[in-house]
Amino acid sequence: MSNVKLVNAVRCFDGEQRRYEHLSDTLNCTMQFSLYLPPKALQGKHVPAVVWLSGLTCSDENFSSKAGAQRVAARLGIALIIPDTSPRGDEVADDDAYDFGKGAGFYVNATQAPWSQHYQMYDYITKELLDLCHTHFPLNGKLSISGHSMGGHGALIMALKEHDQFRSVSAFAPIAHPSACPWGHKAFSGYLGDDRAQWHAYDAVELMRQGHKCPPLLVDQGSADNFLAEQLNFSTLKETVEARHFAAQLRLQDGYDHSYYFIASFIEDHLEFHATYLND
Repeated sequence: MSNVKLVNAVRCFDGEQRRYEHLSDTLNCTMQFSLYLPPKALQGKHVPAVVWLSGLTCSDENFSSKAGAQRVAARLGIALIIPDTSPRGDEVADDDAYDFGKGAGFYVNATQAPWSQHYQMYDYITKELLDLCHTHFPLNGKLSISGHSMGGHGALIMALKEHDQFRSVSAFAPIAHPSACPWGHKAFSGYLGDDRAQWHAYDAVELMRQGHKCPPLLVDQGSADNFLAEQLNFSTLKETVEARHFAAQLRLQDGYDHSYYFIASFIEDHLEFHATYLND
């Protein structure tokens, strides 16, 4: 495969968990992404896929090693496309903080120097990476999207802005209204500058308020999440979804935190939710 190099592959629930490397024209650097192919795909059948977007400080490997999603994906016949969370490499601008720079791309197309040279994560995922995956792997074109925290934010905005591309969307503890929380203020002012209109173009609550359509939606939020009050704006998301009368389930899960233990507890629900729309 031109420009796509297999880094490793391991057998998993009769499918394969793979990691690939490729040179990204969109991000101007070398990127890695993970891909789970269920047994049906290894047998030559074309399958639907769920795109998973991870949170702050993560790479493409966190979800594949911690969430336990492959067992369910194998049973449902769904591939898992797992991008990295930011551009990578020595030439890529970075910051000392955990919530900005590498590992914290926030799934936007940066407009401010020096970030704009590489941090074009929105276009990388919705255009380049998905085109690459559909060109090189046995996928049938049916897509859903999910994510956690910063990745939940990414999943929501991509589903709202690319409504025809994704059949359903789900999120774990998403940063639902980044224009109104410290994480979002820092990321958006750095990547996008001070123009609030640009901020709102990457804010799920604001996109809903602007009239964007939403595919069928499932959100799980832990009640014991230490970021719930200051960063996540779950109640604002719920109010906005209800005001727009979207087909949505927003669930507050008692006692769960922000960790991958939370994701592992409910990932089966999320993949079964997506299978309803991917396998119709």
